[in-house]
Amino acid sequence: MAGLRLGPLLRYVDGSSATVWAETDGPGTVEVRCPDGTGGSSGTFQVCGHHYALVRVTGLTPGTATPYEVHVDGERVWPLAREPFPSFPPSVIRTPAGDDRARISFGSCRWASPPTGEPDPVGPDALDALAKRIAADPEGERPDVLLLLGDQVYADETSDSTKEWLAARRDLSEPPGSQVADYEEYTHLYYESWLDPQVRWLLSTVPTCMIFDDHDVIDDWNTSASWVEDMRATSWWGDRVLSGLMSYWVYQHLGNLSPADVEADPVYAAVRETPDGTGALRDFASRAEADTTAVRWSYRRDFGRVRLVMVDSRAARVLEEGRRSMLDRDEADWLRAQVSDDRGSYDHLLVGTSLPWLLPHLIHDIEVWSSVLCRGDKGPRWARLGERLRRAADLEHWSAFPDSFAELAEVLADAGSGSDAPATVCVLSGDVHHAYVAEPRWPGRAEPEARVVQLTCSPVHNSIPASMRVGFRFGWSAAARGLGRVFTRHGGLGEPPVHWRRTGGPWFGNQLMTLATRGRSAVLRLEHAQEERGGVRLRRVMERHLSS
Repeated sequence: MAGLRLGPLLRYVDGSSATVWAETDGPGTVEVRCPDGTGGSSGTFQVCGHHYALVRVTGLTPGTATPYEVHVDGERVWPLAREPFPSFPPSVIRTPAGDDRARISFGSCRWASPPTGEPDPVGPDALDALAKRIAADPEGERPDVLLLLGDQVYADETSDSTKEWLAARRDLSEPPGSQVADYEEYTHLYYESWLDPQVRWLLSTVPTCMIFDDHDVIDDWNTSASWVEDMRATSWWGDRVLSGLMSYWVYQHLGNLSPADVEADPVYAAVRETPDGTGALRDFASRAEADTTAVRWSYRRDFGRVRLVMVDSRAARVLEEGRRSMLDRDEADWLRAQVSDDRGSYDHLLVGTSLPWLLPHLIHDIEVWSSVLCRGDKGPRWARLGERLRRAADLEHWSAFPDSFAELAEVLADAGSGSDAPATVCVLSGDVHHAYVAEPRWPGRAEPEARVVQLTCSPVHNSIPASMRVGFRFGWSAAARGLGRVFTRHGGLGEPPVHWRRTGGPWFGNQLMTLATRGRSAVLRLEHAQEERGGVRLRRVMERHLSS
């Protein structure tokens, strides 16, 4: 009989149905059972010798919290009987009541926590702290959804225990060394990250939406055309990137989709039609890696009167100099369509993108300047310098794609304007290992009726060197703005299409932001994970009204 290897993860939830993801240690039928007789079941599918199921649970009642168990071939495998799981409350599926309230928590960048009892080099895990709070008061406040905005695993920065595991498989003196090389090694990363008891229980009872960022594949993934060319010339990159995309589809992307979208997905059908879906999924990943327009990783979710449009700002890039764009044309048109569709049906628009749109001004100016150099406007020597700088300093956010930066500014302004405008338009991001709030204004055009804000929250569980803390603080200063103008003058650059100011932060530490909405009101909260005598807890650092 197959057992439960990883999960369950509660993914999509609406008023009457949900999806639950699980990895088993063999083939079988995975069943979700609820005490009231509702539930669902699905046979497993196989990829690279691993077995998975995405179970659709139907017949749920809006506005209820329904406990559930997971069975494989008739035997209960969740909740686990071993410690510490008996101390956790039952995993539940909470369906929305259909009212105008929603609570969305978000963050990014999570190294796997070390085993219980071992020192944590980067401090307490914010997800552990969230799990502890919910477990202590199961009927109390909890997110309706948890948005994980990139770097769910670190394929290029592995833990000491993972390095030991890799060394037992292959010679780490050969590329890619202690980074992961293939699908099997990716499964180990997810196993290490999601097997943490507190996080495992949390993911079983709070729905999640996810999107990748660079470290899910490799640092600076898709920075430039020459970067891709250099990577493709190595002996190991092909297996690495295909394995990264394959594992992302299995562990993260599939659960982002609604049940209807899952059933309509030809890749899901192809993987399930054969006893071994490895070939079908690898062919899909090959198409995705070769052609940015072949696959859409972006998706839309509506939570009552809150709309989330999660944007792929990594794999959808156009990298050819002179045509560089954060999103290819089809993807950009899709974003605009999702924002404009049935506008009056939502009060708050969330645009999720792993990379911040608005950065500290000095960093923004340097990124725009570097894009001019790399394009060749200052000649080949400056272009070579610009490319070296772009890679060394991670200059690959929205501001490094100036046309895309301007187009997103236009999309957000249009979304926030007019008689049917939402109350808030929020860009949710992570990546930069600190948190801040920034607010734009549009010189030369009427300001949007909605409040438009950049909300950046990172990391969930990671660190940042002291030198970078100083740099980010300085980047927002008046002196930094003056220095930035030196770069923009050298690049022959005009004023950006928006001006912005920091209205909160920067805050450093392991942290989560939560946006609580009720009708057209929205309250933003930032919480830090703190180690205290009673264990890890979330401590409120900031709370403010974005609209009322």
